[in-house]
Amino acid sequence: MIEKFKTLFFVKSSLISLYLALTIPLPFISIEKLKIPSIIIFALGLYLIINITSDYVETCSNKISYKTSFISKFFGKKNWEISWKDIKLIKSLPTSQGSKVYYFNTFQGDNILVPQRVEEFEKFLLIVSSNTGIDINEISYISPLWTYKLLTSLSVLMIIGELFAFLN
Repeated sequence: MIEKFKTLFFVKSSLISLYLALTIPLPFISIEKLKIPSIIIFALGLYLIINITSDYVETCSNKISYKTSFISKFFGKKNWEISWKDIKLIKSLPTSQGSKVYYFNTFQGDNILVPQRVEEFEKFLLIVSSNTGIDINEISYISPLWTYKLLTSLSVLMIIGELFAFLN
């Protein structure tokens, strides 16, 4: 059975709301000659940010796959696919912010980043564990979920403040 794991809602919402908070005022404050181009660029940017946050992971009984959009590929993200039997171990490395990232280490010597920002992360980890036999107890989200919720909340407050300032 194929399982699909989309990008975590709070990751998407934080990036999209931050984009909106930073760019909504631009069409309103631009000079008259640039109003139409700024609206077009704003819409294009919104389309791009929504598109690049739509990557997902698929699992089935044979493999795990990471699927990106055309635009993500254009910016350098790549699709990948690993057979469950090719995964030797999952290794961790610390980040500069004090958390950990995890990599699938294959028998061929490849290191592929374990997706840590997907919906139903616990279910995803159980599928990884059941198909590889690797202990997944220490694997968690790369950042605590409250950080994405806080960024979304602050961005929404910025948007409300911008709307209030514009209407008054």
